[in-house]
Amino acid sequence: MSSVSQPSTPVWKRISQSRAIWPILALVVILIVDGFISPNFYNIRIVEGRLFGNLIDIVYRAVPTALVALGMAIVIGTKGIDLSVGSIIAISGAIIAWRIQAGDNHVVILAYAVIAGGLCGVWNGTLVAFLGIQPIIATLILMVSGRGVGMLINLIYGGTDPSFESAFLQGLSTGSIGYIPTRILLFIAIFIALWLVVRKTALGLFVESVGGNAAASNLAGINARRIIFVSYVICGVMAGWAGMIMTADTHTSDPVSVALYIELDAILAVVIGGGSLMGGRIYLGMTVIGALVIQALTTSILISGLPPEYNLIIKALVVLFVLLLQSDNARKQIVALFRGKHNE
Repeated sequence: MSSVSQPSTPVWKRISQSRAIWPILALVVILIVDGFISPNFYNIRIVEGRLFGNLIDIVYRAVPTALVALGMAIVIGTKGIDLSVGSIIAISGAIIAWRIQAGDNHVVILAYAVIAGGLCGVWNGTLVAFLGIQPIIATLILMVSGRGVGMLINLIYGGTDPSFESAFLQGLSTGSIGYIPTRILLFIAIFIALWLVVRKTALGLFVESVGGNAAASNLAGINARRIIFVSYVICGVMAGWAGMIMTADTHTSDPVSVALYIELDAILAVVIGGGSLMGGRIYLGMTVIGALVIQALTTSILISGLPPEYNLIIKALVVLFVLLLQSDNARKQIVALFRGKHNE
């Protein structure tokens, strides 16, 4: 009996249905528009032994947001959320300035900052995983109190917004190796390490399983509470790394204004990258693309010369447009609308 072959799906349709195509297309379109706004936008040059240019600057400035977004992607994968990442950055920065003033070894201070982020993740993870508090409420506690904790740490040695000098930490943040900014190389190393943990161990599968259905995961022998707890710890550690970069970048601890609204940018980066707040999926690579889209859009607004009052509005509209393109329902409605007009 001969089998009837099914017609293959057109290539263009398979591409349009891919979660990866829309954020990548958005990034490409933004960069093309930037080329029209600024004729020298694509110029890359070497200044003082390192690469400079708008394209390098976008990647350079996107690193802190991308780091936080990677941790956020894992938490969202469990169907959770972490609103406290900005406060964790503030706490890590305050600890860096405090221990530098105390005369500690700067390599050890880096470890303190990352461990502090991890401990904040332990706090969030305990509230969510073991005490059963809703993630948005549990992390809101640290979001509200964390910047106050950072200010209190500053006041321990009698100063506010203390400045410091650290050749080691500032080298990691603003230095370069060869022609490449060090923070970009550091980000690549952290990304590879996290990707190996998520994709080459069972952790990623467990996170997606718990996010998809925690009850079913427990029945399958997965300790859902432990996976959720670990996810928040990882998110805290990633925020700790971002805190080190942002604090070393400004040479000071400023808990009040550092990383304001970074939690919103991180969540947007995850969603733009194809993640769902309903959990069950982790897209690390696409999350990085989402962070680049946000930073490219910010750069576009700055070089366009538009008044600052319009920045957030334009940013929100572009992000909304990208999210609509990613929505299957929105695309179907748009296609149906055009077909209706064509048939008239």
